[in-house]
Amino acid sequence: MERSRRLFETETHGGRAAYRLHAVTVAAGILLLLYYRATRVPAAGEGRAAWLGMLAAELWYAAYWVVTQSVRWSPVRRRPFIDRLAARHGERLPSVDIFVCTADPYSEPPSLVVSTILSLMAYNYPPEKLSVYLSDDGGSILTFYGMWEASLFAKHWLPFCKRYNIEPRSPAAYFSQSDGHQELCTPKEWSLIKDMFDEMTERIDTAVMSGKIPEEIKAKHKGFHEWNQEITSKNHQPIVQILIDGKDQNAVDNDGNVLPTLVYMAREKRPQHHHNFKAGAMNALIRVSSVISNSPIIMNVDCDMYSNNNDAVRDALCFFLDEEMGHKIGFVQYPQNYNNLSKNDIYGNSLHVINEVEMGGMDSLGGPLYIGTGCFHRREILCGRKFTKDYQEDWNAGIKDKLQESIDETEEKAKSLAACTYEHGTQWGDEIGVKYGCAVEDVITGLAIHCRGWESVYNNPKKPAFMGVGPTTLAQTILQHKRWSEGNLSIFLSKYNVFLFGHGKTKLRHQMGYHIYGLWAPNSLATLYYVIIPSLALLKGTPLFPEITSPWIAPFVYVFCVKTMYSLYEALSSGDTLKGWWNGQRMWLVKRITSYLFGVLDNLRKLLGLSKMNFVVSPKVSDEDESKRYEQEIMEFGSSDPEYVIIGTITLLNLVCLLGGLSKVMKVGWNNIHLDALFPQLILCGMVVITSIPFYEAMFLRKDKGRIPFPVTLASIGFVMLALLPAIV
Repeated sequence: MERSRRLFETETHGGRAAYRLHAVTVAAGILLLLYYRATRVPAAGEGRAAWLGMLAAELWYAAYWVVTQSVRWSPVRRRPFIDRLAARHGERLPSVDIFVCTADPYSEPPSLVVSTILSLMAYNYPPEKLSVYLSDDGGSILTFYGMWEASLFAKHWLPFCKRYNIEPRSPAAYFSQSDGHQELCTPKEWSLIKDMFDEMTERIDTAVMSGKIPEEIKAKHKGFHEWNQEITSKNHQPIVQILIDGKDQNAVDNDGNVLPTLVYMAREKRPQHHHNFKAGAMNALIRVSSVISNSPIIMNVDCDMYSNNNDAVRDALCFFLDEEMGHKIGFVQYPQNYNNLSKNDIYGNSLHVINEVEMGGMDSLGGPLYIGTGCFHRREILCGRKFTKDYQEDWNAGIKDKLQESIDETEEKAKSLAACTYEHGTQWGDEIGVKYGCAVEDVITGLAIHCRGWESVYNNPKKPAFMGVGPTTLAQTILQHKRWSEGNLSIFLSKYNVFLFGHGKTKLRHQMGYHIYGLWAPNSLATLYYVIIPSLALLKGTPLFPEITSPWIAPFVYVFCVKTMYSLYEALSSGDTLKGWWNGQRMWLVKRITSYLFGVLDNLRKLLGLSKMNFVVSPKVSDEDESKRYEQEIMEFGSSDPEYVIIGTITLLNLVCLLGGLSKVMKVGWNNIHLDALFPQLILCGMVVITSIPFYEAMFLRKDKGRIPFPVTLASIGFVMLALLPAIV
């Protein structure tokens, strides 16, 4: 009877009938307003061009809305049962290799990376079956030093975690909490471990600030001798160091328990060889791990995404080991959550609706996309295996037994696999491993897996499996979404366009789900039109909407109000606050007129051969003043980035047009200027102004360093004057 019980259940979200009724009525409203637009085109010279532009923008919004419905029709939630897993398999579980990638010790401080590594080593899982690998694409001795310190502190930290079953197991996150966790153990022991961690962190941070490792430290491990004065982040030999060999009986913690394997890798970098960014690092890790542990399950996380749930590995295995469905599942994706969001998520970075709604909807269609972090893969599928109905995984095949060769020999073999020329003339980056040629290599890798017949599963436990560091400034947020939108649009414009690449291999609705993100960037064009042209037309007295007294205004009002109310419902039910939702609406506008716009422009430049793909590491640190303003939910500007000029121009333009429109109303009255026809434009313009209040404050009222610099304000005023010339001539 036990064997007939599933290791996970699939639950359908409630309220789908009501949602589908809502969607049908919105669709009807959209069709009506498009009919109105298409059949009421004004004569030439009376705003025809602006009207047709509005029609084009609304056609785009309508098409994009249809795409977003693909994941909202029947979302599901998965529930794994680790008690059944334990009853059925005990500790006879497959080994797991954990990959962590970092690239720059200054943008991603080693002390942050170390806490992530320690949290992953401390999983509630047999330690002899865990191997943790760090890929350091910066090739920095500072990061290696942090890893060496982690290997020593792990002997104290891991038994402490398991003795008291503490969570989270990132020491930085654990000790930053002030909710009485120290009561789980004696104050003396708690203080001892905390002091050890603080001292280790101080040593690491001091080394990073000085840029040097003390000579007495270098003498304690052979790995430090890999570095010399000629090594740079872009020019160095392959480095592989096994800091802890979990198969060595002498590699134990202070309680005598086996420690997980811990490996540092910096793949070879040479200026004349393209290194393919994070995708290249992941592929090097796949190869290097194959000669050290070769576990059948590979998990990868970003260096700032620490483990927040001790049972995340066992949860994932409930899907892979399920006797009915497990053989179909290629990867298990967890959501991306942040632990440093402000109270009301001032920059709209929570991803709550994506995590709670859209990813669950993808799960019902064939599986979520691979988002590049918090994901468990079968090793075989990353190596190109296609799904077959008779497929059965041998969880013990290929696993490395106790090393039959010395650590030095294993390291040398692994180094040859991390050489920059190893992939030449091979299928790595194409048919094997993580795919190359795209800023969002994770998405096309997951797509290729789906197109080879595999399904994926989305697991979103109540206690988040991973917590990371989200952007804490507007510049960081814009950069992150620029990279995401640019990469996803490049997929849409490439041979990996899901409608073409996935045709006949995945469901149409699944393909549409992928394009929710692939079409983020083009939204910028319709949005820019909608926040500029109606405002200028208002100033000129040209109506672009039905009169407020006309029955044709009804579909416009209905679609806007119902979509807004449902957006609010989704946000609140997904965990946002009311103010957080409002901040999200503001950031929705900001991202579309900056990040997504630059995503479009960068793709155009690539298509014209004017630029090549690059990858910018998002910084994980902010200075003290920026952090203070973030906690107070004051928006951060402070620099003269071109994105801020766009924001300033759009917000000032709408303010001027609103004031100009209202002044005309007061001067000449209702009947003379057809206020009933211009009223919808007044409302639209007014909404942009209301959501832009923090930008006006940053331009004209604030005095702190995070305000919008005066040259940006001056440039914005200049562009507004240029934009107004045609309207006032």
